[in-house]
Amino acid sequence: MFAALGDSASRAHHDKKISHSKHHTQALLRLARRRADVPFAVPRDGTFYEPQPAKVA
Repeated sequence: MFAALGDSASRAHHDKKISHSKHHTQALLRLARRRADVPFAVPRDGTFYEPQPAKVA
């Protein structure tokens, strides 16, 4: 998950969790769960994966 933090969308998600009073470990676990959900959702929904750009607040 440390390598995933190089991705702008993943970094934004991690930083958002940190700003919501989560510890670094909790934010990394949430990011891992979020990224692990993608391979299961693609065949379930019958779609292709298209990364979404990070939202700038």
